[in-house]
Amino acid sequence: MKEGVDQTTIPDHDECVALLRDCGCEDHVIAHCDAVRQLAAKMASVCGAQMQLVEAGAMLHDIGRCRTHSIRHAVEGADVARAFGLPKELVNIIERHIGGGISEEESEALGLPRKSYLPVTLEEKIVAHADNLIEGTKRVSVQEAVDALAEHGLASVAERVMALHEEISRIARVDLDKLD
Repeated sequence: MKEGVDQTTIPDHDECVALLRDCGCEDHVIAHCDAVRQLAAKMASVCGAQMQLVEAGAMLHDIGRCRTHSIRHAVEGADVARAFGLPKELVNIIERHIGGGISEEESEALGLPRKSYLPVTLEEKIVAHADNLIEGTKRVSVQEAVDALAEHGLASVAERVMALHEEISRIARVDLDKLD
């Protein structure tokens, strides 16, 4: 575990599910979070990332959907996580998981508080990217994810998602699309 992260303050799987339910997240959101957790755990294992932090971050990444299903769910989720007293590293995963990240300039245009929502740590990047590759509970390839973003006129987001895929694949020394 990296310095600064107290493992005892990171909730386990059952505690994450309880937090999601207590907040009012719907079953389909919890199922999605669990699918993201499973993929993120595979990525973390080949990248040497902090497994407990990645799994909790993946389980809680959409906790803000108890308040909204808009892009603001990341900001709302970070607020919920802070209210629960969760560690800063976990709050950051929740706040920075949207797409391939959102720059400070883009945040304002999207109606978010002006700041960078770009994932910084390996754990943040893994959760963000695992979320990119799970639609509902179904795994998709990075090309499918990028094509869907491009079709919606989100070329810059698609480029960031591909760059994130390539970066984590380099760290893992395997194309993440080949993880089973």
